[in-house]
Amino acid sequence: MSAYEHRTVLLRGGEVHSPADPFATAMVVERGHVAWVGSEGAADAFASGVDEVVDLDGALVTPAFVDAHVHTTATGLALTGLDLSAAASLTEAADAIRAYAAARPADRILIGHGWDAARWPERRPLTRTELDELTGGRPLYLTRIDVHSAVVTTALLDLVPGVRALTGFHDGQPLTGDAHHAVRAAAYAALSPGQRTEAQRAARRHAASLGIGTLHECGGPEISSEEDFTGLLDLARSEPGPRVVGYWADLDVERARALGALGAAGDLFADGSLGSHTACLHEPYADGAGAGVAHLDADAVAAHVVACTEAGLQAGFHAIGDAAVDAVVEGVRAASEKLGLARIRAARHRVEHAEMLSPESIAAFAELGLTASVQPAFDAYWGGEDGMYADRLGAERARTLNPYAALLRAGVPLAFGSDSPVTPLDPWGTVRAAAFHRTPEHRISVRAAFTAHTRGGWRAVGRDDAGTLVPGAPADYAIWRTGELVVQAPDDRVARWSTDPRSGTPGLPDLSPGGELPVCLRTVVLGQTVFVRPNE
Repeated sequence: MSAYEHRTVLLRGGEVHSPADPFATAMVVERGHVAWVGSEGAADAFASGVDEVVDLDGALVTPAFVDAHVHTTATGLALTGLDLSAAASLTEAADAIRAYAAARPADRILIGHGWDAARWPERRPLTRTELDELTGGRPLYLTRIDVHSAVVTTALLDLVPGVRALTGFHDGQPLTGDAHHAVRAAAYAALSPGQRTEAQRAARRHAASLGIGTLHECGGPEISSEEDFTGLLDLARSEPGPRVVGYWADLDVERARALGALGAAGDLFADGSLGSHTACLHEPYADGAGAGVAHLDADAVAAHVVACTEAGLQAGFHAIGDAAVDAVVEGVRAASEKLGLARIRAARHRVEHAEMLSPESIAAFAELGLTASVQPAFDAYWGGEDGMYADRLGAERARTLNPYAALLRAGVPLAFGSDSPVTPLDPWGTVRAAAFHRTPEHRISVRAAFTAHTRGGWRAVGRDDAGTLVPGAPADYAIWRTGELVVQAPDDRVARWSTDPRSGTPGLPDLSPGGELPVCLRTVVLGQTVFVRPNE
């Protein structure tokens, strides 16, 4: 790798998306960093002194994407294992499970993901009796699309003594809460190290093929395992591919540091999810009993933020419901009163998902310097008048979800991710989902969305010197085959001015719904090529 980093490469004859020069067509990379961007005429002067010249043939060069919230091993298992996200009915899901079990007789555990009974005509998940029959009585762990509940076989329950006494176990219903976490731990422990590494490689390979240069891994004792987390970080250091930044969701700050995590953060659960009725709300669900589950109160949040800040680590929380978000805000504010606002802001603590926000909580995010690590595909999947959010909350509350425009107006840093395998790795689709949000007042420009999915992810890990193609920045970039470049903004006046050459606004692909998304031709991380599209 080090020998490769010292190669000097000139890319020319394309469009280079750079704030340093809105009309750049060429770029020089040296020692793993951007050395120069500029015009075709000036590129001639470099051509004889470089090790390689890449003719872009009109392609677009952008910073590589950062996916700020990923479960890497689970993503790989969805790629290499049983994926039920396309199953349109209970019958289709059953057929897929039977075929998968028959095709893998040697696996000691079967793992699958992605069922969503809310989209099935039967409106119910598979029962344990049905699953036992489909698998021939083998252990099976099958997560709902939001990963906050699961259905399992009797053979898997038998691997977890006492599971029936845990909260979240209701016979005949999907497992949630502690029962789900216990079963998940058993399922992942049953994976062989080889299966785990195969899944991690598959996920990184897939990410690279989509122009993703960095993944923020959200691990934790209730989500994966210490071996899984450290194994992934070791793999990312030793094999080419997207870099991996690790977050370990644990109130034990020193444990997170010992595992090599950047923060005791990520999916440190303040609540659950809307799909599973476990996100914590101020007012009850419109379609079910109760108002969700609170896992952390403001005092616990405050103690954790103080401990992380004093240890020089990021704190972060998974918070979806309005009551959970408010508990996090209250806790972070209490920590700022103890340590001083400047120290809290400098630490760049994070809130993952942050879906149900009030004007007051948005203002607090801005004041406290909290990064909103959000997933626009959630709105594309579950937003809108007929979506799952409207079912769970009623149309009026559902319309307030994921208010990206209000966050940006308030100055809250945004970092975009997928929460894969909850929604797929799909960076341009994510940018499109934010720009064409199902609730029009929450839409942001393609440029702002693209920034949140590139530079925003770097800022979220404390790096302000990366995520743009300017001299001195790490050479993390992707090359795309795409149509005409345009400037898209929700406000037509902004769009008209931005497309005027005098504005100096670099264009981006046209992401209008229904159109083709850009195709990744090559992905480069710190000057090292980690993906080349076959036959290009």
